[in-house]
Amino acid sequence: MEQKEQTHALIKDAALRMIYSEAPQWRHPGGKLKELGAEKLSDAELLAILIATGIKGRPAERIAEDILAKFGSFQGMANQPLEKFVAIKGLGDVKSLRIFAAFEIARRCVNIIIKELKEDEELRKEVLG
Repeated sequence: MEQKEQTHALIKDAALRMIYSEAPQWRHPGGKLKELGAEKLSDAELLAILIATGIKGRPAERIAEDILAKFGSFQGMANQPLEKFVAIKGLGDVKSLRIFAAFEIARRCVNIIIKELKEDEELRKEVLG
């Protein structure tokens, strides 16, 4: 019985060490998103997921940080022409198109919400107060 209690105590100690050890270091923000949820990621980490891979000496996260530094925010990126993205070192046509498509999806979602708010007075009161 005593050995069983010691075994349980060892297992409990090991489990607690795992729970309270340092937060895991993800190799890419996609792992962090999967484990913690999108709301826990920075703008650069979300953008890095769209970029997916970097280039030699510049990981996707660094490219994302550079893009945000150049345009200031997602809002600053939103209406930029495609050529401005393609010109950024580490982006090319495919990565730029992926970012561009994400902004278009967001734009369409916003337009749907705006349309619904214009058409539905109850929803407008609920959302806007």
